[in-house]
Amino acid sequence: MDHKYRSHMCKDLDESCVEKEVRVAGFVENIRDHGGVIFVDVRDSSGEIQLVSNDDAIFDGITRESSVSVSGVIRKRSEDDYNDRISTGTIELLVSSIDVVGKSKNVLPFEVMTSHEVSEDVRLKYRYLDLRNPKVKENIILRSQVIDYLRSLMKDDQFLEIQTPILTASSPEGARDFIVPSRKFHGKFYALPQAPQQFKQLLMCSGFDRYFQIAPCFRDEDARSDRVYGEFYQLDLEMAFAEEEDVLQVGEKIFTKTFEKFGGGKKILTPFPRLTYRESMERFGTDKPDLRNPLELIDLTDVFRETTFRPFRGVPVKGIVVPHIFDKSNSWFSELGDYAKSIGMSAGIGYFKVDQDLNFIGPIDKFLSEEEREDLISVAKLKAEDVIFFIADRTHAYSYSSLIRDELGRKLDLIDPNTYAFAIVKDFPMYEWSEEEEQYIFTHNPFSMPQGGMDALLHKKPEDVLAYQFDFVCNGIEMASGAVRNHDLEIMRKAFAIAGYQEEDLKQRFKALYEAFQYGAPPHAGMAPGIDRMIMLLLDTESIRDTIAFPLAASGADLLMGAPSEVSETQLREVHIKIR
Repeated sequence: MDHKYRSHMCKDLDESCVEKEVRVAGFVENIRDHGGVIFVDVRDSSGEIQLVSNDDAIFDGITRESSVSVSGVIRKRSEDDYNDRISTGTIELLVSSIDVVGKSKNVLPFEVMTSHEVSEDVRLKYRYLDLRNPKVKENIILRSQVIDYLRSLMKDDQFLEIQTPILTASSPEGARDFIVPSRKFHGKFYALPQAPQQFKQLLMCSGFDRYFQIAPCFRDEDARSDRVYGEFYQLDLEMAFAEEEDVLQVGEKIFTKTFEKFGGGKKILTPFPRLTYRESMERFGTDKPDLRNPLELIDLTDVFRETTFRPFRGVPVKGIVVPHIFDKSNSWFSELGDYAKSIGMSAGIGYFKVDQDLNFIGPIDKFLSEEEREDLISVAKLKAEDVIFFIADRTHAYSYSSLIRDELGRKLDLIDPNTYAFAIVKDFPMYEWSEEEEQYIFTHNPFSMPQGGMDALLHKKPEDVLAYQFDFVCNGIEMASGAVRNHDLEIMRKAFAIAGYQEEDLKQRFKALYEAFQYGAPPHAGMAPGIDRMIMLLLDTESIRDTIAFPLAASGADLLMGAPSEVSETQLREVHIKIR
């Protein structure tokens, strides 16, 4: 076959190809003039090779990052010129012809090979150049490999891949919808799905026992380091005639096998510890704890219930005991105090050092009674050379404690970077009181089954009702959420009524589920591991946007395509919209 652009990829070229005529194609990575002898490096998706010519004029007009097709003969380099950095480092291509098939500008917005070092906004504006960087490209290749592997795991476990709609109805599922105006239905709107939640439940009602898909989800939520604005992907799965334990076992298998295969040999602690939501909050201050950190919280509220020290009186008080840091410098403690102020603790963080005689050294000591000192030693199990840190706040004691625990773990190098510490956090509360709305609201997924069913809804306080609801977490990041779904219409009516929904609301906003549950809906349960976050941990990157080929910027703007953008008056009229 006559190859118009290439006959070989760089990865296929080695010393066995010496004296062979080949054609390669790729991007011009570098042009080097060594005193009249010009060398050109060409990079394709598999590697790179050095070009040389007996006629340097052949490279005239070539610019870096132009795409070229080159023919010539492979020859061996002299040993003094070997390049151990590349697989083709012992050979080079003596060029007979070079065709520029796509010319690049002379001035590049950044150096492609070091693009990961420049501003993210510039990288995203010229993402097609950024992705030429092999280090950046490898992220996207890994993503493809992981998704392919996840599909194989699911199919081996008899799950059927089914696609669900992208245009659907607006649904109150915890975040703002992206809405899409309808041209055909005047004044009405579609919405992009926050998740395929209702569709996968409807599939269970349709008789598909095991469903999955690599599902796009759309939520108008601000970006974070572990959350992209607008769009993310999850491995969505659901099982009919299933209980919570069935889904937990599938989830543990998915995470264990995937992180064993792609985790680069890092330790995975199995079986995954199981914590109740309440236990996780009390021990770690968060429902997504980093279990690599051995530090835990101690509740000291009762110790200081009658204290005369006003900052501790009448508020939750948490403590963190750290052994063997008695001799840390004053500047070390000052840095921690500055961090505490940066997260909202206006007075910084209080602490005691414990000396050899179990006396306290610290400015707060003078405010404590002898009984409080004795109780503190007993409850916190204090020993000589311990330091105990205090977090007291009426509304933020848990969140501040969690952040201080994380910071201590970092400052003291307690966190093993070569470990994936998974955990399953379960038994989430079904409801919480909203001061803003002055009513109970769902804390998590509104479609979850309450533990105890109708009896719990009728006879327990709403804040005491637990849901069959769980998260998988790893190294302090939420990796998946799941639940046993509510498939009973009467329980659904009551559960939503507690959160302020009338039956007419259910009929209108959840019409399909409301009707499907009247036709023999089976019990079902499922979960949704976040693919972007899985890749983020496997890559050990601080930004989730590094895992996506064309992500939106942190601001929510698409710097590459120029979205969001204005549309024409004609387009607005077609969908019956007027900008006010």
